Amino acid sequence: MKWLKEERFQYWRRWGMLLSRLMIIGIVLIGVSFGSLYLLAVIMGAPEIQVPQTTIYYDHDQNVIDESNKDGQNRYWVKLDSISPNLIDATIAIEDRSFYTHPGFDFKRIGGAILADLKAMSKVQGASTITQQYARNLFLEHDKTWKRKIVEAFYAYRLEVHYSKNEILEGYLNTIYYGHGSYGIESAARTFFGKSANDLTLAEAAMLAGVPKGPGYYSPYADAERAKNRQETVLDAMVANDSLHQAEAQQALLENMALQAFNEETKQEVAPYFAAEVKKELKSKLALDERVIDQGGLHVYTTLDADMQKTADKWVASSIDKNSDIQAALVAMEPTTGAVKALIGGRDYEKSKFNRATMAKRTPGSTFKPLLYYAALKNGFTPSTLVRSEPTTFYYDNDKEKYSPHNYGDAYANDEITLAQALALSDNIVAVKTHMFLEEKTLVKTAKNFGIKSQLSPIPSLALGTKPVGMMEMADAYSMLANGGKSVTPHFIEKVTDRDGKVIYQHEAEAELVLDPAAAFVTTDMMTGIFDESLNDYTRVTGSGIDHLLTRPAAAKTGTTSTDSWMVGFTPQLTAAVWIGYDKGEKLNYRNDGLYAKKIWANFIEDALKGEEVLEFEPPKNVIAVDVDPQTGLLANENCPTKRLAYYIEGTEPHELCADHLGAAEEERKSPKGFLDRFFQWIR
Repeated sequence: MKWLKEERFQYWRRWGMLLSRLMIIGIVLIGVSFGSLYLLAVIMGAPEIQVPQTTIYYDHDQNVIDESNKDGQNRYWVKLDSISPNLIDATIAIEDRSFYTHPGFDFKRIGGAILADLKAMSKVQGASTITQQYARNLFLEHDKTWKRKIVEAFYAYRLEVHYSKNEILEGYLNTIYYGHGSYGIESAARTFFGKSANDLTLAEAAMLAGVPKGPGYYSPYADAERAKNRQETVLDAMVANDSLHQAEAQQALLENMALQAFNEETKQEVAPYFAAEVKKELKSKLALDERVIDQGGLHVYTTLDADMQKTADKWVASSIDKNSDIQAALVAMEPTTGAVKALIGGRDYEKSKFNRATMAKRTPGSTFKPLLYYAALKNGFTPSTLVRSEPTTFYYDNDKEKYSPHNYGDAYANDEITLAQALALSDNIVAVKTHMFLEEKTLVKTAKNFGIKSQLSPIPSLALGTKPVGMMEMADAYSMLANGGKSVTPHFIEKVTDRDGKVIYQHEAEAELVLDPAAAFVTTDMMTGIFDESLNDYTRVTGSGIDHLLTRPAAAKTGTTSTDSWMVGFTPQLTAAVWIGYDKGEKLNYRNDGLYAKKIWANFIEDALKGEEVLEFEPPKNVIAVDVDPQTGLLANENCPTKRLAYYIEGTEPHELCADHLGAAEEERKSPKGFLDRFFQWIR
C-alpha cells in the first residue's frame, strides 16, 4: 500500500505544481495586461474633458442676471474644497467606499455583479465605481451592456492614470445628474435648498447623495417618504464607512430641511434685449462660437445696472397706452466710460426680438441740431448770433433744386433770434440757414467726428435730421458732449472669465479727445436752454411740460418727424436716448403719441439718478460766463426783465449792453423828478 500512497502524493504534487505554474502564468499575464493597459493609457494620453457648463451673466454689481440654461439644464462647476465635506463623505459611502484604493474599477463589485446578472439571466446590477460613472457621464451612453462596461472601464482607467483621485471626484460631483435639470452638486444645492454646495448640512447632504441612483425616483419632489428612506440608507452607509457616528446620523434624520419651492418654468430675464447684445459682443470681440457661449461655463461681467434697467422698464411700460401698437426703445450709458447701463429694444421681447435700440435706423429729427450748432461754434458763430426766422426757400445743387422747410405749427418769429433761442425753440429755418452758411459738407464731416457712421448726404434737410441713424450712434454722439469732447466706445461687457476663473477678456476704456472742449461745453450749455422758459419767444421751448420733472442740471434735445419721436440728452453722469415710433413707418398722432419720448426720458433720468449727487456741468478752460438778455443775446443790464447766465468760447462773448432796456433806463433818467427824488439821488 506504500506504493499507492506514493503514487497519490506524486499525483497531487504534479497537480499542485501545475496549478502553481498556472497561477504564476496568470499573475504574469495579469501583470503584462496591466502593464500593457497602463502603457496604452499613457500613449493615448489624458482623455479630453469637455463638460458642458452653464454660462453665467452678471450685472455691474455682480448680481446674476441671466444664465445659459435655455434647454432646462443647469450646470455649474465648483472646486472640491467648495463642496461640503458632508456631501463628499455621503457620496463616497453610498456610491464607492473603496474609491481611494481601486484603480478605477472594483473587481469585488464586478464579481458580485456578474453573479447577480447570471442568476437573473440579464444585466440587473451595477458595479460602476465613481470613476466609471464619471467616464460614462463624459464619454459614453447610459445603456446597460457589457460592451459599454468594458469601454467604460478602460476610460475609467485612463482617467485614473492621468488625473488624481480628488480631480476625478471633483469632476464626478460636478457632472452627476440630480434631476430637475440639475447637473452637478452646485446646481442641485441651489435647486433643492437654495444654497451653495459648500453650505449643505449633514441632513441635506445625505438627502442629495441618495438622489443620483434614481433622480426621478428618490427626489423629494417626486416622493418625500421614499426620499427620506433613501436619506436614512445613506446615513447608515456613512456610519458603516466610519465617516459618521450613529448619534450624528440619528440627529440628522430628525432635522427639518427647508426644501425650495420648485418651479420648472423658465424665469424671465432681467434685460433680454441687453442680454442679446452681450452675446453678440461675445461673438464679435472674443470670437466665441455658440457652443462655448452656451456651454462653456463662462462668467460674463456686464455693464448693466439692474436697478436702472428696472427703472427704464417701468417708465416705458407705464407711459404708453397698453393697447397701442407703438414701439419704444431706450439706451442709457455712462458718458465717461461708454458702459451701457440699461437698454430696451422694444415693448415686448417675446413678441418681437428685433432690437430697435441697436439694429434699427430712424430719422433723428431735431436731435441732430446740436451737432450742427457745435460746427457753427467752431466756425465763428456764438450763442448770441442773430439769424432771422421767417418762411424761406433754399436753393441748392447749383440752384436746380429747392427746399422749403417749415417750423412746427408754422410758427415763426419773423424777426431775428439768437442761436441759443433757435436751439431751445427748435427753429428749423435758423437751423437750415446756419447749415447752408457753413456749407452742407461741414455737417457731414462734423457728424463723422461725433461717431455717426450711418450714410449721410450733404443736403439742406440734413440739418433737420432727415437721414436715418441708429440710437446707439446718437447716444454715443451726445456722450461726447457730456464727456468734454472725449470719445469712448459704447460697450456691454467689462470682463469675461473661463470656467477656471482665468480672465480671457477685459475691457480697456480708452478716451480719445475728438471735439474741442470749449465748443462742446458751450453746445451743452445751449442744450440746457430747452428747459429754460426765459428763452420763450414766438413759441415755447421744447422742454416745456417736462422741466418740472427735473431736479438736476440736464442738457437735451427733442426730435420729431412724421414717423419718429426722440428725446436724447444727458447729465454729467448719464446719457439717455428714447425713441418712439411704429415699426412699419406709420405716421405718429402727436396728440396722443407726441409726449411719450419726453416724459419717458425725464422720468427715467430723474428716477435712475435718485440718491446720486447732483452735479453741475464743469466749464473747461477758454470758456467764459456772462449774464445776457435771452432775447437779444447782449449783456444784461440792471433793467433787463430776465437774465440768463450763458457761456461763450473766450473772446466771443458779447461786450455790448442790451440796448432795448437801456432805452427805458435813459427815459427814466430824463423824466422830471421831485425835490426829494433829486435829493436822494444826490446823496447816493
